[in-house]
Amino acid sequence: MAMASLPFAAQELSAAFIDSVSRVVRESAEREILPRYRSVTAYRKHDGSLLTEADLAAQHALVRGLSGLIEYPVLGEEMHGEEQRRVWEAGGRFWCIDPIDGTSNFSNGIPYFAVSVALMEHDRPLLGCIYDPIADELFCAARGAGAWLNGRPLRRQIGSRTLAGSVAEIDLRKEKTALREAIKRQPPYARRKTSGSSALSWCHLAAGRVDLVLHAGQMLWDYSAGALILAEAGGRLATLDSDDFWSGPVWQRPVIATHDAALFEPWARWVREHRATPASQ
Repeated sequence: MAMASLPFAAQELSAAFIDSVSRVVRESAEREILPRYRSVTAYRKHDGSLLTEADLAAQHALVRGLSGLIEYPVLGEEMHGEEQRRVWEAGGRFWCIDPIDGTSNFSNGIPYFAVSVALMEHDRPLLGCIYDPIADELFCAARGAGAWLNGRPLRRQIGSRTLAGSVAEIDLRKEKTALREAIKRQPPYARRKTSGSSALSWCHLAAGRVDLVLHAGQMLWDYSAGALILAEAGGRLATLDSDDFWSGPVWQRPVIATHDAALFEPWARWVREHRATPASQ
């Protein structure tokens, strides 16, 4: 993996360390997730989200593997809220993992889900790896050093499409403003999709397979690795209220993002203008 000069010396950002993290991520998918694909039953957690035995097995494998590389605390999606808070409030560096992002797809036999791992330093990611085991695609990024897909650099794209000709990934289930109505009635883009995996949405945006993303609210483990991958690939990202994506509440953040920096201003402006419009009564 070819890497640019790192902005500061850190074992955790070396090519060898990133390769080791990648290996742990791949092995968790190969040993714990793929053998259970289309053969497990999902059930509802207390918050209404889905869980399978593959989520739990993959999380255990990731905790074991990552701790074997370097012993930072782990904040995983399938941990109890109190345990998650304890890791977060301790500060410093920690692993943030989602063993299966897209559990609904996974449990229904839809081949669109991923493993997401980020090494966090306080509220910012240093390193992110997302693996799509069905496509065998591994996206990685290190802060200040670039982003890669299966070891090849993800290149910044400029001026490839207009807003009107763009493909957008939209999830506004948690958004109750006039924006939902505007998206339905007068979308500014050409085509819309909803994938069911936030992690892969970030990756496909970084790779230029999708042009725009709008999400009403992602959890820390949904965006931690993916947001870094997009940023290091040259994309632009913000929240609904701020152009600084990394400001504001950490546990859940809405997303406005583009893979082409030239699309960001018109997309963000359209979203915010229609969100500020009073909803129809």
